[in-house]
Amino acid sequence: MLVVVLIAVASSLATFAIRDPSSTQLENEAARLASLLEAARAQSRATGIAVRWEPRPVSPDTEGFRFVGLTPGNELPRRWLGEGVSAEIVGQPALMLGPEPIIGRQRLVLRLNDQRLTLATDGLSPFTVVAEETPQ
Repeated sequence: MLVVVLIAVASSLATFAIRDPSSTQLENEAARLASLLEAARAQSRATGIAVRWEPRPVSPDTEGFRFVGLTPGNELPRRWLGEGVSAEIVGQPALMLGPEPIIGRQRLVLRLNDQRLTLATDGLSPFTVVAEETPQ
């Protein structure tokens, strides 16, 4: 009887310790997008061509986002890793990624179901996940 109780307690603790899969997926999407934005930013600075990032509406016939201004042969991915992810840029229609080394403060909110993550930059540092209440 004691063994059964211990197994029940251990399994209940393990259940609480397991992370929400949608939260993990959104964190993966945020890390990937931050890397893609920095890659596009570097390409923009290297070529001297203005590059911007635009989210696309969630629908079966459109891709998840696009980079505008990259040179041919240097295209970056245009789809989210998983279904249902959307992005909204705060205060503007697109993120401006260069070619200037300082791009201005920008932030965007990623959503998946009821989960939210905010990516932001102060214009000099890379895009990173920030707390919702942090003003940018």
